[in-house]
Amino acid sequence: MAAGPGAQGAAAEGAALEVSWVQGFSNKNLAFVNNHTICYPCGNYILFLDIKTKKTRAVQCQTGQVGAFAANANSQVVAFSDRQLNPLIHIYTFPELRKLTALKGDAQLDYTLLAFSFKGPYLASYSSIPEFVLSVWNWQENILLCSESQPGLTGTSLSFNPMNWQQLCFVAESSVTIWCIERSKDEHLLTRHPVELPDEHGAMSPHEDLFFPSSRNDDPYYGPDLPVSAIAGLEGDEAETFVPRNCIKTSVHPTAHCWTAASEIYMGCKEGYVLAIDAEQYSVSVLQQKAPPEFMQKIADVVSYIRSEVQRKKGLKPSNLQKPVLLAMAFCNEGLYAAGHEGILIFYHIKDLQYEIKICADISQPISSLIFSPDYTSLLLVTDQGTVYSYRPAHSGEAVKLLDTSSSCFLAADFLTPGNNYCVSVTISGEVQVWSLEDGTFLSKINLGTEATSMACCPSSKSVAVGTQRGHICFLDVTKAEAPRVVHRTFLSKLPVLSLHYDQSGQILIARATEGHIFILDAHPSKLFQVLGYIVLADEVLHLSVISDLKNDSVEVMVLLKVAEVHQTRLEIFRLSSAMITDNDKYVNEQGMFNASALEKKQYDLDCPLSSAVRLKDNIVYGYCSCAPFICKYHLSEKNKWEDPSVFSSEKKIPSKQFGSGLLCLSPNSQWLAAAAKDGVLFIYNTSTLDVLAQKHCHSYQGGGIRSMVFSLDGNFILVNGENDCALVCLKWKEIKKTEVEEAALYWQSLRDILNKSTSDENSALKSMAEWNFDPESTSKSLPVTEEDGDVTNTDDMTWLGQKTQKVMREETLRFANQKEELQMGIRKLRETVQKMMHENEQVPDIEKLEHWEFNLDLEEQEQVQAEAEEDVARARREMEMEILSYCYLQDLIKYECWDDMCVKGRAVKCFHMDCEVRNFPLKERSQEELETLKKVLQLKQTAYLQAQKKNLDSETALSEEEGEKAAGEVADGASRCLNGSLSSQYGGDTSILYHQCDLHTKEQKLNQTILLKDVIYKVKTAFNEEFDTVVKQKEQEIARVKERNLKIQEILEKLDLQVEVWEPVLTDDEVPERALTVQDSEIKAEKYMTQEETEQAEMLAKLEMERRLAATDDERLRALDDMMGGVLELRREDILKMDIPPPDFVSRPEDLWTEEEKKVFEEYEKKVTELNEEKEDYRQFLRNEWNKIEASIKETTQNFDEIVCKLSEKKLKSQMVIYQEELKIVNLIYSLLLDEELDTREAGLHKFLMKKKKEKVKGARKILSAKYAVEACTGPYKEALHEEKSLEHGFMKHFAHTPGNLFEELLQLYKHRPETPNTETLLDTANPYVRRSPEDYQDAVSLLMKAMDELDSPEHMPSGLDQSAWEHFCLARRNKIESEELVKWKAVALAEMQACLQRRTEENDKMKSELENTFQELTWLKEEKMKLQQNLIVQFLLKQGQVELESTQIPEYSDAILIDRSVVEELNCALAAQGEKKITAMVEFKDFSKGIIQLEWEHKKMKMQIQDLKEKARDIVILPISKDCQLFLTVHNYETHIAQHLAGMEQSLGIMDKLHKKNVKNYQKKVRELKKCIRLKEQANYELSLQLKEMLVSVSERMHIFQAADTRDISEEITRQRYREIVKQKYLRNLIREQEKQLAILQSEIESWNPRTLHII
Repeated sequence: MAAGPGAQGAAAEGAALEVSWVQGFSNKNLAFVNNHTICYPCGNYILFLDIKTKKTRAVQCQTGQVGAFAANANSQVVAFSDRQLNPLIHIYTFPELRKLTALKGDAQLDYTLLAFSFKGPYLASYSSIPEFVLSVWNWQENILLCSESQPGLTGTSLSFNPMNWQQLCFVAESSVTIWCIERSKDEHLLTRHPVELPDEHGAMSPHEDLFFPSSRNDDPYYGPDLPVSAIAGLEGDEAETFVPRNCIKTSVHPTAHCWTAASEIYMGCKEGYVLAIDAEQYSVSVLQQKAPPEFMQKIADVVSYIRSEVQRKKGLKPSNLQKPVLLAMAFCNEGLYAAGHEGILIFYHIKDLQYEIKICADISQPISSLIFSPDYTSLLLVTDQGTVYSYRPAHSGEAVKLLDTSSSCFLAADFLTPGNNYCVSVTISGEVQVWSLEDGTFLSKINLGTEATSMACCPSSKSVAVGTQRGHICFLDVTKAEAPRVVHRTFLSKLPVLSLHYDQSGQILIARATEGHIFILDAHPSKLFQVLGYIVLADEVLHLSVISDLKNDSVEVMVLLKVAEVHQTRLEIFRLSSAMITDNDKYVNEQGMFNASALEKKQYDLDCPLSSAVRLKDNIVYGYCSCAPFICKYHLSEKNKWEDPSVFSSEKKIPSKQFGSGLLCLSPNSQWLAAAAKDGVLFIYNTSTLDVLAQKHCHSYQGGGIRSMVFSLDGNFILVNGENDCALVCLKWKEIKKTEVEEAALYWQSLRDILNKSTSDENSALKSMAEWNFDPESTSKSLPVTEEDGDVTNTDDMTWLGQKTQKVMREETLRFANQKEELQMGIRKLRETVQKMMHENEQVPDIEKLEHWEFNLDLEEQEQVQAEAEEDVARARREMEMEILSYCYLQDLIKYECWDDMCVKGRAVKCFHMDCEVRNFPLKERSQEELETLKKVLQLKQTAYLQAQKKNLDSETALSEEEGEKAAGEVADGASRCLNGSLSSQYGGDTSILYHQCDLHTKEQKLNQTILLKDVIYKVKTAFNEEFDTVVKQKEQEIARVKERNLKIQEILEKLDLQVEVWEPVLTDDEVPERALTVQDSEIKAEKYMTQEETEQAEMLAKLEMERRLAATDDERLRALDDMMGGVLELRREDILKMDIPPPDFVSRPEDLWTEEEKKVFEEYEKKVTELNEEKEDYRQFLRNEWNKIEASIKETTQNFDEIVCKLSEKKLKSQMVIYQEELKIVNLIYSLLLDEELDTREAGLHKFLMKKKKEKVKGARKILSAKYAVEACTGPYKEALHEEKSLEHGFMKHFAHTPGNLFEELLQLYKHRPETPNTETLLDTANPYVRRSPEDYQDAVSLLMKAMDELDSPEHMPSGLDQSAWEHFCLARRNKIESEELVKWKAVALAEMQACLQRRTEENDKMKSELENTFQELTWLKEEKMKLQQNLIVQFLLKQGQVELESTQIPEYSDAILIDRSVVEELNCALAAQGEKKITAMVEFKDFSKGIIQLEWEHKKMKMQIQDLKEKARDIVILPISKDCQLFLTVHNYETHIAQHLAGMEQSLGIMDKLHKKNVKNYQKKVRELKKCIRLKEQANYELSLQLKEMLVSVSERMHIFQAADTRDISEEITRQRYREIVKQKYLRNLIREQEKQLAILQSEIESWNPRTLHII
């Protein structure tokens, strides 16, 4: 970049770069642009590859990396999006590579999907976050047709239906949507149709609407059944889409899809299923594999087993062909091709819902996509590794490799000597490729099988060095560009080789590794790439630059180091001379490190932190600043130092427009400086002026910028590869000054002259080297071998550093072998001496023993071990202290929650003799907020009570004393009614403050009642706790009394000298819970750790305690009293048991020697002893009785206490019952509040849903209105076109009416004849299932028809007798007629499409109306339910046991019951009884009166009936009829004879009638035969008519199809009337024609008769 804008612009005008070629394969998105060309995105470019010639062309995206991509082979266009803010979609044509248009939508960040339609100029796009908008474009006219948003849905694939561009398939990670494009004139609308996919097990589950459940089960107790969204408290869109976690079912995950010719979709899933989706019904079917025959199944099992074994040996995962995961699909006429991870191309023959598979090809690489060529002759298989195969289904052969690139990112690239023919690149995965520099043709590649880190080409030979992650350097022979090979490998160290650098003469190879290691190698293949030595630098190496001094035959290396302490960088420069190659041993030590004196090191500290630096020959250094976009220029001389004499300041800072960490590269002749950064723009500067010569946006920021760049030796080409975009770009000069070209060429020529001296020899040596064979697995296995292992014999598995170290160790071992042996002997003797001393130490006394550590001779090691042990102990102590601290925190937390925060601690009281325990109610102290809330509620209750009382006083001012007492009784009765449902008033609860259970209608009342009930519960617990505390104190008193009595019992037992265990009650831990918070020393089992000071202090305290006790026991007075009088001054009765009478002294002598006096003394002695024993026995009996009395009193008092505890237990049970009753009330109230809140939530959600639907309805109404306008606007032109078509036909009839009859009929037939419907494409013997069979628009259809009419208009079809002019006029009229018919057809189709769109909008509107009606109904139902909830209260009753008896076990149904007061029923019963008595009295009176009335009515009715009978008898007598038979019978005397004569006459007439009938039958039979004959004739005629009818039906059906296609139902009546008028008009014209024909015949006859005369006149 120049110093000023003007200079930069001027410099940029003088030079320019252009792209020579681009190579790479960034993703698997590949498409055909015609039958022989494929295209795919790569970095900032779209590459076009000719399959036949393998030539590549490129189109660059000027704004950065290519985003989404699509191609259309029918239109030969390519669409791609850029990745800038507010991205555009660019449309280019092929092969011109001309930009047609740029589509600008509303996307802000990026487009993720693009898709062309098979028919028509339509393009679909899908944007990413934040819009997620699906858009459809007309790319020819640059019009956005329609768009719809799908918030939060990330798409994976998008495609048009090839048979109908108005259908789109959108696939996401776990969903599929069919989008339909509805068209009404110029308006387009996208309608969404989601497809329900099966679950992960392949089962279809019916869709359930959770927002509007289909069924509702309302419970009279639990209330209405509401949707889960209302229960969750959701409103709006969240409520409509909410699905509980337990209802969420994991569906299959689509991976690939394709359309069929029948508008179905085949789809593959990760779960291994193949789905068939009907795009019209939006239904899904799971295809099942058809079971093959048994022998075929056995063969398939064997093949599958063999394949799995082969894959297992290769280290791959065995494939499952029974249920493969399909990643790519392609459809053709024969069936479906699919592939996946297994790398096998499978053909699916699908019939109904079953399929059979056939393996077509196996490429052993995961296949990511399948693409058919436009002519469907070849199928491309694209793999994950970037390889593209071609498979021809018609030939059923093997897949042929078409494109062999790597999908891995390029790591580096360089020019192969001499630098103008080939270049070499390497990828991160370790693939080395060779390219032709002229056009970028791929020549060959070799895979190293390991991850590469760097690469460089040798200037002095055609060898390539590749550094790896494991520390190897692989050397390749590229003398044959088509067959590179690895000829040598050097294992430097286990450190990754970060970069490789050759000097310009190709003598030295410099390898930079991590940890500051720099290795120097001989670059000559003849020297086998010998490692000369290495250098270790103190800091991290950022960059390395090499300058060759060809005159002095030396190389200067500049290393850029990162100084960790300060925000600066440092340059170190050292020199490598040619002598270091020839005489290497003088300059390196035994470990292979170069001597510092031989390198002539120089250090320069720079003022700015740099990321890259290069050095010119005149001590000029250019560095790219890492903290700011600057290029700094340094001149390494003493006068440019900073204030600090060791720091160099920059001489010049040139601002750069690039951002991110940068990279600098110098051209071989040092006249151009290339700078690149993360933005992907390459800048070329002039090194002398730092003016910008050229710049090129060859990579992008989205792709990570530029990774590396390199100039060719002649300076004509620049290779640039990106960081992550997998693109390798070759640039060349488009415009440059001639002087600069000549300077570069002169430098290249001079350098080539120098290199030619050794290049041929080195290349010969390189060719003669054998190919290096290595196994990557063995290399990886050998890595754990350490460099210090001295017994490693395989040097290939050791690093060069390890070999050097091993060699030094071996030499030292041989040199000092004798000294080593002497030291070993001395150590053994010393060990024996020490062991002997330790043995002697074990025999001496303990006081003389030495400690074990005192025998340690290595005190330093001992101190180190002790320090390590102390460190471990300290670490363990810290860990234990932290663990104890966490436990203490947890203890304090639990103690605060369960103990400190309790105003009443939980404790128990137990019985003395029974297993009965009673616990109190632990209570937390109520907060100030709770107390204030309670106070407010009480005030509200008191205010309401006073208002009600005042209202009663105002309304009842005249109330008497009796009525007042009665009212007070009613109030008391009302108060008692408030207590229904619990007994809390009997156990300390104040129920007078509660609301009546039947008055809880509002939410505030229920909340207040809940607070009051909690207060009642608190008071009940408090009342019980007070009684509990009294019992606890009583027990403590009882225990104290028992202890006092036990002391007396102990004294008695001591006096009686009995060893009996005395029962002594104690308080347990449950009764004294405070004990759990203190730890007694007896509870600690482990020995307490004490420090030295604590131990000394404890010993001193124990000594003082012992002295105090000894001093307390040493009392002379007490000791003397105890010795003389047993410790008492006077004798008591209690001491009688201690008394003993001493026997006389003579008792020891025999009785024979006793004197009489002694015998008397002895008798007195015995008498005293007997008396004393009797007294003792009496006293013992007294003591026993006293003991029994005390025990009885203890038992009595403790049993009484146990009874008290049992009563307390009963009260505790009843208190709990009362508490549960109140808690049940609270639960019912809370549930009613919760239900009320759920109803409010549901109502709010329905209101929002209603508002949303109303807005949609308004939009729908607008759409209907616009559709109606469109239909009306299209109807007029359609009628005009139809009228014009009829007028053309009438014009033809009128124009050719003078033509002779037979000729006119022939012309009329030709006029009505139409050519066959042409196809837009006639592809014979093709597998393309999507061949278009109809034109796309009216112009296309007319042009095709005109082409077909050319044959019909040829002269050979002209009827004989017709002149040429008439024929031409006829052809023109027929063409006009056909054009008019086609216009009518297309207008009818357009009108039908608009009417269908209008119909769909109307149906949607009707559906929306029904949804709104249902919503209104549910809102009404919700309001009714809320009213029910407020009126239908839950009231709690108390029923005594045994009071309610049921005849059956079923609980009666009380859903229609009403709760009323009992007094109301009793009053009503009394009123009913009084009214009943009155009714009975009235009924008795009415009964008596009605009896007389009934009797009189019956008599009156009887008399009327008698009168009626008499009148009927008189009328019968008057009107009695007499017939002729009766008259004959009365008048004729012989009546029987008369009857016989009459019968004979009737028989005679019957015979005559029989004869006449037979005659008539014969006549009718004759007529039947004649009719049958006529029937046969009529059947024959009918058969002929039926044949004619079929023909007429065919014509009628054709006209009916035309009628239906035109969809002229709305104008049928008008057409009928018009047709009727035409028929009438035709009839009139026919009559007129007949009359004119008659007149014409008369005129012709007259003319014929006048012909002789006219002939004579002529």
